[in-house]
Amino acid sequence: MITLVWISLAGLTLWFAIVLARDFLAHRNALENSSWLKTSIIGFVVNFFDVLGIGAFAPQTALLKFTKQTKDKHIPGTMNVANTLPVLLQALIFITIIEVEPFTLIAMFVAAALGAVMGAGVVAKLSEKRIRLVMGFALLVTAFFMLATNMEWIQGGGEAIGLSQGKLAIAVIANFVLGALMTAGIGLYAPCMALVFALGLSPKVAFPIMMGSCAFLMPPASVRFIKEGAYNRKAALAMAIPGVVAVAIAAFIVKSLDLEVLRWVVIGVILYTSMVMLHAAFTKK
Repeated sequence: MITLVWISLAGLTLWFAIVLARDFLAHRNALENSSWLKTSIIGFVVNFFDVLGIGAFAPQTALLKFTKQTKDKHIPGTMNVANTLPVLLQALIFITIIEVEPFTLIAMFVAAALGAVMGAGVVAKLSEKRIRLVMGFALLVTAFFMLATNMEWIQGGGEAIGLSQGKLAIAVIANFVLGALMTAGIGLYAPCMALVFALGLSPKVAFPIMMGSCAFLMPPASVRFIKEGAYNRKAALAMAIPGVVAVAIAAFIVKSLDLEVLRWVVIGVILYTSMVMLHAAFTKK
């Protein structure tokens, strides 16, 4: 079954790369006024620390907002499209090196993907004001989970590598919801890690589960954003390519860093960005 997962991820990677390339080439003469350099640096930085457990969506939102690289309305779609290829690589790596019970893994992957397809269709049609509201509250939720992790409020974890019966049902339902919310900019990593801990799974199991869930949900969700034209093509491609390089470096060379101070900095930046988003949503027409 793990071999089947590997083949599925490889197929998703090829399919998504073709869809993205076709859309970019079809609109290559009408690209957005974004900086190749700035967005490339953003893509590298957030995906590097994504592998190490920081998460990409919240800091990426902040950096895109601060550097004014895309419209607020297009931030969710741009992030989903930009991070799809890096996340697929993450999943291929961590599913290979960390053992998880196959049925648990696949059930949570499918649930997240179904949630994302439904969520992307809704988010792609939201107005800019509603996007700001959703993103503002999404960042608050993400900051809470990061704070809870830093303060060790999230307790639990065990030695199990799989779930069954009631716990599996809870995991599947929760991952469906997280998949839908991810398309709106709520990163899946932190809440998924909390879910894994609460259900008594080994903390290591969180990595292939959360990375694999994102890998299965992001291609179909991102293709939905691409077809709706609800993303910044130039910024997405500029972040995707360095993002893949960053994942390879973080996974195979760096592997681990002392990230406690960085997490506190990221929490502060996320909270500030959330306030900026919410202020704009309530004050601008």
